Amino acid sequence: MNCQIEKFGRSNFWNGKGDNMGIKLHELKVQSRYFRDIKSGLKTFELRKMDRDYKVGDFLELYEFEGNQFIGCLLVVRITYILSNVPEYGLEDGYGILGIALCDYGKVKKNF
Repeated sequence: MNCQIEKFGRSNFWNGKGDNMGIKLHELKVQSRYFRDIKSGLKTFELRKMDRDYKVGDFLELYEFEGNQFIGCLLVVRITYILSNVPEYGLEDGYGILGIALCDYGKVKKNF
């Protein structure tokens, strides 16, 4: 799956409209220990409350936080899979697991 966000026009993502296919960018906070694991490629999923209209192909802009403090780094990942609505497997109702792939564009940026 292509992770090049530039081809969709970044300004479209800031207003949540995405491109004609409905692709969106969701801005999310991630605690530093999980952020580092995503950056290294060790963690390829996110457990999230399904309070947004997440779809396969959407982008997540992940902001690194230590407690309530923004650290100054971000990553961009793309949603590759969504698992939700399976309480029989222990996944609480209203929560989902998002499969994610680190994007080339999502290299860590400092002090943006």
